[in-house]
Amino acid sequence: MNSQHAAAEGGIESVESFFLPSFCAVSMVFAVVVIAELLAFILTLVSPGVQDDPWVNLGLISVFIQWIALSSAALLCLARPLLSRMGNVAAALISYLLVLLVTAVVSELAFWLMVRSTLFPDVDSGQHAAFLLRNLVISTVVAAVVLRYLYVQFQWHQQVKTEARARIQALQARIRPHFLFNSMNTIAALTRSEPAMAEAAIEDLSDLFRAALNTSHGQTTLDEELMLARRYLNIEALRLGSRLVVTWDLEGVPLDVRVPPLILQPLLENAIYHGIEPLPQGGTIRVVGTVDGGSLQFEISNPVPAAARGRQSQGHRIAQENIRQRLQIAFGAGANLDTAVTDDNYTVILRMPLAGLA
Repeated sequence: MNSQHAAAEGGIESVESFFLPSFCAVSMVFAVVVIAELLAFILTLVSPGVQDDPWVNLGLISVFIQWIALSSAALLCLARPLLSRMGNVAAALISYLLVLLVTAVVSELAFWLMVRSTLFPDVDSGQHAAFLLRNLVISTVVAAVVLRYLYVQFQWHQQVKTEARARIQALQARIRPHFLFNSMNTIAALTRSEPAMAEAAIEDLSDLFRAALNTSHGQTTLDEELMLARRYLNIEALRLGSRLVVTWDLEGVPLDVRVPPLILQPLLENAIYHGIEPLPQGGTIRVVGTVDGGSLQFEISNPVPAAARGRQSQGHRIAQENIRQRLQIAFGAGANLDTAVTDDNYTVILRMPLAGLA
């Protein structure tokens, strides 16, 4: 099982390290059609005799270019599994040659159809070399521009992912020093009077550190994420006592879905550090989980000290921005993290698409 999982992860990394997108996807086919039609429109404007019958010229040039574009996309779609095993330079070169090959084949077929057709009386075999050369030159330039654009986009996405992974590591490795010192002091105080409670606190703390130091970037189940959050709250409850009250409302929330690790614990840590701890009387943190419109949603709310009302602290922003970026990496635009502030309450709303959590 572990070897299969590792192989699967290796396959994912192989696909992610390949610059060429999947031309089998409907979105890519649509993009190819649009780009080809724009090219056909430009060539129609600059072609001789455009004023004689522009719509007929546009139609003929569009059919010709669409044949080349869609045939090239189909060939690259079929060749992608093989190309993805090569280096990006070799894959780009072979992709480039495949597009030129398709251009040459389609141009040959189109030319001899025109020669044998009565619709093109001015076309003769003496124009064969010029027709083929002109199409290959245009294809050479367009293919080079498109492949270069795809490679630059790929490099940009890789850079964004690398920066995001660094942020993930920073978030997962960041346990506030004051929390660690307070936890150790609490455990030390309990060692003689409540040894069983001290042992449980050590186990909770070790689980938190294990999760924080995990650099695999894999996903965890929601049940495990909630268990980790509760372990953190157990440690803080030993220090804050009755000042900390947490209510949970998770009815109907699927616990077996997979989520990025450490997306709830930092938000609860913020709620305690910026909400509960500054209040002499403490307060209640409310965690509400719901399924709404195909999305899994969590609302974490805490009381706001009077001095902090109407502003968001730097600590809130750092943790929230890290989690927001991790959600964007994992789920794209379907996930987000929003905040809402009232007179006496601060609420974080976290949304993830259920379709991406299977």
